[in-house]
Amino acid sequence: MKLIIPLILLLLLFSHCNVENYTETESMPKMNIILDTDTNNEVDDQHALAYLLFSGNYFNVIGVTVNATSSIDGFLTPSHIDEHYDEARRVMQLCGELHETIPLRKGAQDSFEDIKGYLEYDEFDGHEAVNFIIEQALKEREDELIILAIGKLTNVALALKKEPAIANNIQVVWLGSNYPDTGEHNKVWDIPAVNYLLNADVPFEIVTVRYDDHSGTTAVRVTQMQILHRMPGKGPRISEPVIGRHGGYFDNWGDYSANLFEMYEMYGDPPGRSLFDVAAVAILKNPDWAEQRKIPAPLYVDDKWVDRPDNPREIILWEWFDIYGIVNDFFVTMNDPVLANPPQ
Repeated sequence: MKLIIPLILLLLLFSHCNVENYTETESMPKMNIILDTDTNNEVDDQHALAYLLFSGNYFNVIGVTVNATSSIDGFLTPSHIDEHYDEARRVMQLCGELHETIPLRKGAQDSFEDIKGYLEYDEFDGHEAVNFIIEQALKEREDELIILAIGKLTNVALALKKEPAIANNIQVVWLGSNYPDTGEHNKVWDIPAVNYLLNADVPFEIVTVRYDDHSGTTAVRVTQMQILHRMPGKGPRISEPVIGRHGGYFDNWGDYSANLFEMYEMYGDPPGRSLFDVAAVAILKNPDWAEQRKIPAPLYVDDKWVDRPDNPREIILWEWFDIYGIVNDFFVTMNDPVLANPPQ
């Protein structure tokens, strides 16, 4: 009996702690976020956007901005900004017609170096997205604004160049680079923009890609069969079907997700794709789904990373992702979506 009473007290104590922790989690403020994306590039951007829009219990989605990188037909084949805008709008529409309540803005077609000399003009390449980022970053908020960039960094770099004061109000999280190795799509499309962010006095985090290396988001992979089996029918049905990127009519996000995986090139055995950009959303929801470390901000010069060990300016590097935790949460979120709130 003397042992039973202390055990009961311990159980009551732990039960009380769990209730308190759960209550704290439920009452945590939502993150204010702008997603900057090259939506029409392949298939991970669309899934990251849907994952964000269906995680309304975690995020206030202030807006979506788009930029142009490659087309779906080739790594180095330029695309047009309208293709990325149309794909983002299509996904937002399929995710509960959120295109009607969440702002979507066109961003840069060209690169940072091509555009930076024209920022004094009313209409420069990417002005809608750049001015939107500045406008939202200068608003008074209790919490900082997160710019989650999952394409090239052109829009973000231009916004900082045009209005440096926003650096005090934003946190930039970028899905990009194979650091410390070379290559990677988002970096290659605008290296000067990457270097501008690395030299700017703004909180900057890199969510690593690292092709063929399990320490990067390339490891966060789903198979074609998983998507075709689990995604059809997921999400709310909309009143007016939309035409997909590859044709066909769709009235819910899940059916379109499956179509993207049917029509786009797969790789590996079994065939599938990495959901790089989904991982970038996931680590904001739960930082325990990856490891992070601070490093002195490097630069990318002459096709290689140059470390600056004496640089007092530090950035955060994300690596070694919890594949199961992220993929599981993605499918759980698809099964029970909470639509993101429109901006206040």
